[in-house]
Amino acid sequence: MDKKTIVYVAMSADIIHPGHCNVLSRAAQLGDVIVGLLTDRAICSYKRMPYMRYEQRKKVIENLKHVYKVIPQNTLDYRPNLLKIRPEYVVHADDWKEGIQKETRRQVIETIKEWGGKLIEIPYTKGVSSSMLREMVRVHGVTPERRRRSLRDLIQSKDIVRICEAHNGLSGVIVERSQMDGIWCSSLTDSLSRGKPDIEAVDPASRIETVNEILEVTTKPIIYDADTGGIKEHFVFTVRTLDRLGVSAVIVEDKKGLKKNSLYGSTVPQIQCDPVQFSKKINFVKNAQISDDFMIIARIESLILGKSTADALHRAKLYVEACADGIMIHSKNDTDREIRIFCERFRKAYPDTPLVVVPTTYATVTAETLASYGVNVVIYANQLLRSAIPAMQRTIDNMTETDCCNVYDLLSVKETLDFV
Repeated sequence: MDKKTIVYVAMSADIIHPGHCNVLSRAAQLGDVIVGLLTDRAICSYKRMPYMRYEQRKKVIENLKHVYKVIPQNTLDYRPNLLKIRPEYVVHADDWKEGIQKETRRQVIETIKEWGGKLIEIPYTKGVSSSMLREMVRVHGVTPERRRRSLRDLIQSKDIVRICEAHNGLSGVIVERSQMDGIWCSSLTDSLSRGKPDIEAVDPASRIETVNEILEVTTKPIIYDADTGGIKEHFVFTVRTLDRLGVSAVIVEDKKGLKKNSLYGSTVPQIQCDPVQFSKKINFVKNAQISDDFMIIARIESLILGKSTADALHRAKLYVEACADGIMIHSKNDTDREIRIFCERFRKAYPDTPLVVVPTTYATVTAETLASYGVNVVIYANQLLRSAIPAMQRTIDNMTETDCCNVYDLLSVKETLDFV
């Protein structure tokens, strides 16, 4: 055999299983195997963050006996690497003829045809898959350390990270099974799900119970809505508890006094903290956290309260200098104009500081558009509970009107029992 024959195999290799070994073994029979290892960013473009970072996965693959060389594949598109190394063969399992990789397969065939290359497809190994193994990981859980770190990894690896609200274990499972990247433990929805107003009436210990419910049945990163955080000496204990549990971040807003929901704006009395004092609060709590991976994100309420973009940017500067790990800028406008202006100006001054938005009122703006403004994280803060309330109301109205429980649009009893 001509050992100069180049064989290209692209893979994520996050969880190595016999299917990968079969593909590499067959590829090695054809020539020298170059593995195009998908980068973290490439993997995140179509599925969740890999369990191992690129350098960790690279080390594993380099030590497999069938592999001659490992190079990065920066996108799902094989063509840049194929055009660079011009392999005689591309080897892949035959499960990519349908689904998300169907178009990629077509591109590979058309590209290697230029120099007479061939696609070799190996029968898919039944009974094992990365998806199945990932579900096993979900069932058995994830360590606090890995979960805590995952938000930082996602911010580094994705153009924008999508976070969705969950207010109990069931809604946490729904987010876990979705394409969302993580979970928002909202003060608003946690309060409303208990039948209480959003005024910090639910004490931190009770809210931690909700966090624990969600932690138990999910693996994705969690961001905790801390409202004002209370006085800094008390806030320290909340932060340390969340840090130990594996929560990735806490967001604390620069207001004081009785908390009122931000979307009320100036229609109810709301007082913003002195920015210097709030900076000291952030710095005090940062110095008290346990792990380096935990993030404390400062939420700026200037635009909510009708203040200027300049005021918001001034506060952002002070909060970043106080060691905030990120900035959340909030707005209740029905367009994204003021958010765009803030984000673009902030990003010029701080190119690397994570930036978070919550587009509850400017809801038609896409995450892709927000990413173009420099946003790193978008939080869908209350949509699951807001959709559940009218659904429950319609159901009870239907039962009242019909005097029976034969309600449409319900899961069957078996589907309900089997949901989790």
